[in-house]
Amino acid sequence: NVLGREFVRCSLNKKLGLFSASESIGSSKSTNMSSPGEYYNSLPPITKAYGTLCLLATTLAQLGLLAPIHIALIPEFVFKHFQVWRLITNLFFLGGFSINFGIRLLMIARYGVLLEKGPFERRTADFLWMMIFGSLTLLVLSFIPFFWTPFLGVSLVFMLLYLWSREFPNANISLYGLVNLKAFYLPWAMLALDVIFGSKIMPDLLGIIAGHLYYFLTVLHPLATGKNYLKTPKWVNKLVARFRIGAPVAAVRQAGGVGAVGSGTGGGAYSSARAPPESSTNTAFRGRSYRLTD
Repeated sequence: NVLGREFVRCSLNKKLGLFSASESIGSSKSTNMSSPGEYYNSLPPITKAYGTLCLLATTLAQLGLLAPIHIALIPEFVFKHFQVWRLITNLFFLGGFSINFGIRLLMIARYGVLLEKGPFERRTADFLWMMIFGSLTLLVLSFIPFFWTPFLGVSLVFMLLYLWSREFPNANISLYGLVNLKAFYLPWAMLALDVIFGSKIMPDLLGIIAGHLYYFLTVLHPLATGKNYLKTPKWVNKLVARFRIGAPVAAVRQAGGVGAVGSGTGGGAYSSARAPPESSTNTAFRGRSYRLTD
């Protein structure tokens, strides 16, 4: 049993491409925790809340207290029976307890945390808006019959992975200790592995599409035109301030968190031709950007 658990742990770590301590990218603080409780408390608020809800949904389904069919995204039930909660609840179900569920949960704990503590550090409202925009994009796509999938949780997790891979494209990843590749190709490698393991391809593709749309609107398009059309709405900032989630907006402004570009070790050619920050502080994404030719 001990050997079996160790094999599963190593397999999960290798499939996720987890870094060693000397290769950690984008984490601003040490994650050496003496207990699971301390590690959980150290997680940033949005990632912690989303991961907790995903774990709760799967646990309730596994115990028979919640039928997945009651939270699935079924357009007929949404429009004809006004079961509007399905527009939200489907985003928190990652499937039943399995290796794939564990992998998705670890992806949240890894790449969601690296984003929220890295490019989005002290910018909780921007990170929350990124999650909201991604969710809305996935919902719109899922209403197209070709793209329809009953649960979009896996897609939202894959969007986090894609955005992390664009933020740190030159980070070195090892898959199963056999294949070394740059982080830029990690989403496609994970997509290929899901196909090999018999998982559905559509949720992963939806996550890549949503992630690229967000990255295009907040990084590539502003880099080319100097205009950002996807600013974080004021109501999101007010929501974060009202419930005191993460760093207060005032503190972020004083620290220069909004619009500031971290030095990091993301690699790649840092773009000196980056679009200048606009007068508004409600900017959607201010991580490192890269030229299309790099």
